[in-house]
Formats: sequence, structure tokens, C-alpha cells
Amino acid sequence: MTEDPDLEFTGEVVEWRGPAPFHFLVTPPEESAWLTRVMREVTYGWGMVPVEGRVGGTTFTTSLWPRQGSFWVPLKDAVRRAEGIELGDVVTVGLTLRS
Repeated sequence: MTEDPDLEFTGEVVEWRGPAPFHFLVTPPEESAWLTRVMREVTYGWGMVPVEGRVGGTTFTTSLWPRQGSFWVPLKDAVRRAEGIELGDVVTVGLTLRS
């Protein structure tokens, strides 16, 4: 990620248990509203929004999960290990939409 991100926010790392536990950041209301407006242009189905992210010095690719009126940013184990991130930590993420 060499340019300014399309959006950036700070949030608490939360866990959602599906078949396996996952760690996420949840977009705040303003960022969620913006993503809802632009998602039709970039989604590849089911509302998933492909992004390139950055937390600290670590960049990664993922897709945002639409859920309960917001978007959930998956934090892969490799990203959390590289940045020393634990459940409940407050971190800042920058996201750039991919098409």
C-alpha cells in the first residue's frame, strides 16, 4: 500500500466464532455508510468487498464481510503475529478498495 488509503479507522479487535474463531475490526457507522454506497462497484458477490489493508507496518489483502449494518475486517493470524495484536487491542487499519 503505497498511496493513502480510501478509509482509515481505529477499533477494538473482536472475535466472532463461526466454525473456527476469527479476529476482526468492525467499521464505525460513517465508514460503514460510505462502504455501503460504493460496494456495488467493487463487490464480487454476497456483499464481500476486496481490500488491501495496512496495520502498523504490515500490509495484507482480504475481503470485508458485511454483517449487521457494518463491515468486518478479518485480521489474519499472520498480521496479528507480525504486529503483536491480541483480542481486545485497539488498532488502526487503513483500507484501499481493490477491483
